[in-house]
Amino acid sequence: MFPFPAYALFAAIEWDRARNPFLMEFLNMASERFDFACALAEKAGELALEYFKRLDTLTISEKGHQDLVSEADRDVETLIRAELAKAFPDDGIVGEEHENVDGTTGYTWVIDPIDGTANFVAGIPQWCVILACTFADETIIGVIRDPIAGETFRAKRGAGAFVNNKPIRASSTDTLARGSVGIGFNGRSKATDAINAIGGLVSKGGVFFRNASGGLMLAYAASGRLIGYLESHMHAWDCLAGMLIMREAGGKVAEFDGHSVLAKGTRVIVGAPGVFSDLKDIAEASFAPQS
Repeated sequence: MFPFPAYALFAAIEWDRARNPFLMEFLNMASERFDFACALAEKAGELALEYFKRLDTLTISEKGHQDLVSEADRDVETLIRAELAKAFPDDGIVGEEHENVDGTTGYTWVIDPIDGTANFVAGIPQWCVILACTFADETIIGVIRDPIAGETFRAKRGAGAFVNNKPIRASSTDTLARGSVGIGFNGRSKATDAINAIGGLVSKGGVFFRNASGGLMLAYAASGRLIGYLESHMHAWDCLAGMLIMREAGGKVAEFDGHSVLAKGTRVIVGAPGVFSDLKDIAEASFAPQS
């Protein structure tokens, strides 16, 4: 393990990238994992796309209310885990479909093999593969792969955000009346959370958007296609990558507990700088208190 806390590590990285051999070692390891994650997300996306092209053969089951899983989800996650085990055998893994793996390096991979499974199994081309990597309770890598569109949204902490090789930026709007806001809903939260948020947004002149893939909507917010995204609760595998990409794209992200998020998830509020305060007010007025 590293000899000082995360906040000190990342502050030191921003202050001095060249003179400290320990910091350079950390940056090199993070860069190696980032390149690997981008390639792996594309490989996993290709496997998921193969399943998507033959939906009539899939075995689908229910995990809970409006929460589906297919053999595609499980097989894609199995592929990702196998590749991670070969490349970084001592890293930890947290995934949606299989058991967690404890690591010894301080790095933990967070996997959603198919975000938007309900879309996937219905033949709707709005789903993605999500990979994130954390270190000492901080998200340092985020990759969201949309195989249908051929887009890879990606970010490494402190290095900006990109879709494929093109830099992206959050929207420059300063009003909710110019642009759409993604609003998520899930079977774990109160139905009134999303209903209240939509009402609050519309009352302020805004327009809501939902495509049933929180990962893609976070990527759209980071790239300026949406001006923000709200959801009362998301699992770590759904949101960590997108929140990092949003932050690296110049957007704002509500604070969350980096230690507990892997086990408990978090409330998600992200937005363009000019509308973030308004979005935060809407979320706080709309969502039930977090337990």
